[in-house]
Amino acid sequence: MTPHPGHDAPGSGTPEPGSPGSGSPGPGSPGSASADSRLPGAGSGSTAGGDGSAPPGGGLPGLPGLGADDPAAPFDDIRRLRVMAGAVRGARLVERVVPAPLDEVWAVMGDLEGEFGRFQPDMRRVRLLRADGDRVEALARSRYGLRAHLRGVLRPGWCWLQSRFLIIGMAAAADGDTTRVALTGGLRLPGRAAVVPFGTRGELDRALHRLEHRVHDRRQP
Repeated sequence: MTPHPGHDAPGSGTPEPGSPGSGSPGPGSPGSASADSRLPGAGSGSTAGGDGSAPPGGGLPGLPGLGADDPAAPFDDIRRLRVMAGAVRGARLVERVVPAPLDEVWAVMGDLEGEFGRFQPDMRRVRLLRADGDRVEALARSRYGLRAHLRGVLRPGWCWLQSRFLIIGMAAAADGDTTRVALTGGLRLPGRAAVVPFGTRGELDRALHRLEHRVHDRRQP
C-alpha cells in the first residue's frame, strides 16, 4: 500500500474527510457533504454506514457470508470490513485464519508505530500524531520515502485509515483459539471511494503472510 508522492504531507492539499474544515466526516461518521469526497457508505444509495455498520435488511452480492447469503451469521468486524471494501471500487479483500488468540494477533495488527511497519510490505514506519478515543491521526512513510497523512478509526479488532491517496482497512475476530483476520486497501483515487486495483491482491496476500509470521515469532520463548 504505497502512498502516492507529493500532496499527502500534513497541511498540504485538500483537507481530509473528518478533519477540521474539511466539510465531510471521516470513517466512523455518518453522512457526507460531497459526493466526490464520499467515504464508503456515506450518502444516499450507499451499501454501508460510514462507521462500517451493516446495510439495512440485506447484503452485498458476491461477498460470501453477508446479508441474505448467511443471515444467521453475527455481524462482526470481518463482515463489517467486507461491507466497507464492497463499497470501494477496485478494492480487494483477503482473509486468513491465524492460529493464535485475538489479543496476540491484534497486538501486532494494531501496533501502528511498531509491528504495523514490519508486516506491511511497503511501509517503513508510522508515527502517531494524535489519538482521541478511537479516532487517530498518523503520518506513514513508505520504504520509498513517500508519505501519507492518515486519519481514521483504530480500536481492538478494527482499523480504517485513509489519506488523500491511500486507504488501509484491517479487521480481526476471535474464532475459538484462533483469529480470523482480513485486510483491504491500496492507492486511492483522490476524492473518490475507489482504489487502483493493480497489484493490490498480491501485496495484501504478502502482508497476511508476514503478519502470521510476526505473530508466530512473538509467541516463541
